[in-house]
Amino acid sequence: MGKKLLRNRKDVHLLVTHFYGKIREHATLGPIFNIIIEDWDAHFEVLTNFWESQLFLKRNYHNNPIKVHNEVDKKMEHMIKSEHFGMWLNLWFETLDELFEGEVAYIAKNRAQKMSSMLFIEMFKARPK
Repeated sequence: MGKKLLRNRKDVHLLVTHFYGKIREHATLGPIFNIIIEDWDAHFEVLTNFWESQLFLKRNYHNNPIKVHNEVDKKMEHMIKSEHFGMWLNLWFETLDELFEGEVAYIAKNRAQKMSSMLFIEMFKARPK
């Protein structure tokens, strides 16, 4: 499959499903995600909404990602580390580079990098002292 521009919801869905296919098989991240996510199809829809909102300013994501990640961290007994976010980010970049090129792909990398840092900081701050 050749690289193309990231242009629409269909492209975002391809990115999300391909990316989370890698996550589910990842030795470290897979067990976390496979424990937390009970319905992958529903999760793909939520994440497609999220990334479509981020990349194309569609207003179809209505969850709170900080709250969601804090709940995941609590379920995982606060064992999530910055390295987990780094692994996630590396797979995100790898998947984008495999499938897409251009400005929106670059924006997707930039947003993910900023969000991963912010989410980890917020998660850390929410942990019991």
